[in-house]
Amino acid sequence: MSYNNNGEPNKSTGQYHSMKGNLVETVGNLTGAESWQQSGKEEHAQGEAEYKAAQAKGYAEGTMDRLGGKKDAVVGALSGDRQQEASGNVRHDKGEAQQDFNKNT
Repeated sequence: MSYNNNGEPNKSTGQYHSMKGNLVETVGNLTGAESWQQSGKEEHAQGEAEYKAAQAKGYAEGTMDRLGGKKDAVVGALSGDRQQEASGNVRHDKGEAQQDFNKNT
């Protein structure tokens, strides 16, 4: 896999390598070059794996934000700290949006 500079999986590079792998495999199929076919299959698989890893990471981060935000909102509501409650609700909603964006569909 070709993770980004931080060693983290990346959806964009995962998609790039998946599409590039498909293209290389197609060229191999058209020309009969088995090495290109195999290389294309491998790059496609690596790209798909990287995309799914980035998706899972994003979903997990969304879960953490959602839970942390809910905790902050409840603590703020119980203590009467409206600012903490509001920021907790915002964090919760951000986490929920991130989960929705990274759902495995």
